[in-house]
Amino acid sequence: MSMQPIYDWIDQHADECIGDLQRFVRQPSISAQNVGLRECAALVRDMMHVDGLPADFHELAAGPPVVFGHLQAKQPGRKTILCYSHYDVQPPEPLDKWTHGGPWSAAIVDGVLYGRGATDNKSGVLAFQKAAKAFLQVRGEVPCNLKFLVEGEEEIGSPHLAAWAAANKALLEADGMHCLDGSMETGTAVPDVSLGLKSVLFVELTARGAKTDIHSLNFPLVPAPVWELIWALNTIFSRDRRILIEGWEEGIWQLGPDDEQQLADKASRVNLQAMKDEWGITAFAGGRDGIDALRARSYEPTANIQGLIAGYTGPGTKTIVPNEARARLDFRLIPNIQPEAAIRKLKAHLAKHGFEHIEVKAYDNAEPPYKISVKEDISQAIIAAATEVYGELPVVNGVSAEGAILRHVWIPCVLTGFANPGANLHAPDENIHLDKYLLGIKYAAAIMEHFGRA
Repeated sequence: MSMQPIYDWIDQHADECIGDLQRFVRQPSISAQNVGLRECAALVRDMMHVDGLPADFHELAAGPPVVFGHLQAKQPGRKTILCYSHYDVQPPEPLDKWTHGGPWSAAIVDGVLYGRGATDNKSGVLAFQKAAKAFLQVRGEVPCNLKFLVEGEEEIGSPHLAAWAAANKALLEADGMHCLDGSMETGTAVPDVSLGLKSVLFVELTARGAKTDIHSLNFPLVPAPVWELIWALNTIFSRDRRILIEGWEEGIWQLGPDDEQQLADKASRVNLQAMKDEWGITAFAGGRDGIDALRARSYEPTANIQGLIAGYTGPGTKTIVPNEARARLDFRLIPNIQPEAAIRKLKAHLAKHGFEHIEVKAYDNAEPPYKISVKEDISQAIIAAATEVYGELPVVNGVSAEGAILRHVWIPCVLTGFANPGANLHAPDENIHLDKYLLGIKYAAAIMEHFGRA
């Protein structure tokens, strides 16, 4: 059947789709601060009910509820797709950097909607819902079985989702899974299609000294936690950007012909200068460029310091030796680097270098990285859908979706996004161009259609 009536319905109901996104963005839902989560979950459930979609709360042992719904195709034997998304968002700080009314305004200026979650991931949540509604309104049925899973802790690593997934394996069984989250690659007008996931391992290192801050006159006689932390960090990562932890890359994923071909295709289409311009830099780190830069971005493990907390940083000066210093790091682990092994190696490394006194707090819910083939049905359906909706092949990445689920129920999973470059994910003035949002709903519908034909 032609998809044009589905696309026409989406265009004819653009005001509804945009109004619902504004309402959604105006509801704060900050998982890191436990702000507005249950209220936002209720809003998701209510919007799904209004759109004629099944949706129920599934309470977790701790944390906000999962919103889950199962919509079956009328025709028997159709494949099942798990539509994963999340209603929680990143903290909006720094607040003074927001324009257009602040992070919860959902203000529309020149066809662009501004607000926290506009791209990550509230437009993705609604793309699934409005696509399904379009099928129900136009055809009276959906082209494949749809399972909707909308969680509320993705932005803090989904710490309570894995236990729920382990207890609900049958509920989650599907033939494919995908997430509509993120933006197109800078310099392109087509979606990214990521056939894997880099795991994110969050770690906090804490160095402690005296029982309280000490007058800096006494520096020669007391421990110096800030320096201890700096010295420890210097043993982890080198100036030439290599991770120095022993055995860190043991068993690392080796690129095959498909992976190299995807990199070559991407290098021929992505405007890397536009990426530098967007970030306000003149060159990539280490002098990388071209295919080497893209290979590093997709396949290189990372050790990033996301924050340092120590001492006095207010106005003026304060002559103290701080009694504590903390560093928050995130390690991106590519396939075959397992989080549990990485934590053990980090602790052994610090002990070997004389820093066993530094406390290592690892957020042990990090999910394992994964990689799937471009030949999977879900991969092919998404590539075909992107080509149909956007008029050319998408940019296919080897690794870039939710490991908490895949740990317990293996489903071939693809991450793809439709937002405009410059969407400012995790930053002030996060936004979505409304034409990209409406096209993203068509993209979601096309994925369902193509997967139903698989």
